[in-house]
Amino acid sequence: MLVLAAVLILVALGIWLFCLFEVLSTNEGQTRHLPKFAWFLIVLLGFELGAVAWLLFGRRRGFVTADVTAWPPDFLLSGEGSRGEPAAPAPLGPDDDPEFLRQLDRRLRGDDQD
Repeated sequence: MLVLAAVLILVALGIWLFCLFEVLSTNEGQTRHLPKFAWFLIVLLGFELGAVAWLLFGRRRGFVTADVTAWPPDFLLSGEGSRGEPAAPAPLGPDDDPEFLRQLDRRLRGDDQD
């Protein structure tokens, strides 16, 4: 019986902490009915009742999708820059650069005059 009570207390504490951190991480414009600070105080002081109130009435429902209008244009265009020109090629690693491989081969053979 004592173990069950301890588990229930831990679950209640976990739900409360989850709601408290969720209120803190939510943008001001995404809270419903009250300002973010008011929700923070309700969850902090109301413990489980405040957490349930936040879950039911305060947080935004459904999935929050990313605002793609805030992304840079280069991210949205695949293979092209923001003005329509081709994007710069990705940098090559040393083992993919033919000039580096030629220089390395010359050094290994002792032909390097540096």
